[in-house]
Amino acid sequence: MIDDLSLNIHQLIALRQELHQHPEVSSHEEKTAQRITGFLRSTYPDDLVENIGGHGVAAVYNGKNRGVSVMLRCELDALPIREVNEIEYRSENDGVGHKCGHDGHMAILCGIASLLAQKRPETGRVTLLFQPAEETGEGAARILADEKFSTIEPDFIYALHNLPGFKKNQIILKDNIFASASRGMIINLKGAPSHASHPEDGKNPALAVSQIIQHLFEIPQMHTELHRASLITPVAIRVGNPAFGTSAGDGEVMATLRAHEEGDMKRMAEKAEKVAYKTAELHELEAKISWTENFEAVNNDRECTEIISINANKEQLNTLKVKHSFPWSEDFGLFTSYYKGALFGLGAGMKQPQLHNNDYDFPDEIIRTGIRIFWNIIFHHLKK
Repeated sequence: MIDDLSLNIHQLIALRQELHQHPEVSSHEEKTAQRITGFLRSTYPDDLVENIGGHGVAAVYNGKNRGVSVMLRCELDALPIREVNEIEYRSENDGVGHKCGHDGHMAILCGIASLLAQKRPETGRVTLLFQPAEETGEGAARILADEKFSTIEPDFIYALHNLPGFKKNQIILKDNIFASASRGMIINLKGAPSHASHPEDGKNPALAVSQIIQHLFEIPQMHTELHRASLITPVAIRVGNPAFGTSAGDGEVMATLRAHEEGDMKRMAEKAEKVAYKTAELHELEAKISWTENFEAVNNDRECTEIISINANKEQLNTLKVKHSFPWSEDFGLFTSYYKGALFGLGAGMKQPQLHNNDYDFPDEIIRTGIRIFWNIIFHHLKK
């Protein structure tokens, strides 16, 4: 039980606010990792793996005897979003902010580290993984590809994400698909510019861009089943440059594809590519397509979800099992495609600003709850 141990919640809140004050975007989390490493060293891990998958950090705590390996994972990175909150620990990095709560997730795992410094499990191993580049969907793949990961490979892996719009400290659960798969599509169109007074002498991609957008909107409706929601969202559009004497000669469409099922994602991607190429051909344009920020669906293992539920009830925490998968994506999905694991939600408050809003700030009141549920999950696996 946590109550039998010393947990300095004020120290963890101070750490969370320090991390909030010094956010770093994906793949640039060097100083964040240094702060985390400094804290972890004070908890005397049996092994401290640095620079894994980039700026990632993993702290390993061994039990007295061999057994199951449990990994808890959080994220290091912030977002390129300007802080607007007038708070003492306001972001000092202009245009960058912890607007997804990764600062709070890190503080929770640091709380677990401070408890493991006082009490190791009897058997098995606990690894606390601080992952870089979650927001861009690159970090998990880099972690898995790093040879250092083979030394800390888990049997079970868990993560949480704070969720505004739910009661504070509520535990949100779902079997199977918890969060959607998503992919970023970039369509580059190349035509030929001309004088704006005689556009017929060039190849302006403006009409092709508008038609591609229309067709993208139609794809989820026409090619996925009603009960399996999918979505294509245009996120950026460009045609030419602001020169009123010139008819544009190039254009670009960026869109995000989302689906709960990998099969639907594959079909949508194929249809979207076909639409782009056919439309470009119709308008005598060259088309080049690239993909970025690939997130696999988070597929929760039923056994792991049940373990979370059992231990949330043991701690007398309010739980909610949702019926529908969340439409947003999380890089944790790549881990659940290789290992038994689960992602669960931690309610951040009904009136809390939504994630990625510029006025969002992680609520410190839920740090202790995150630590409690993770601690119980660890010892559920490692009690023998």
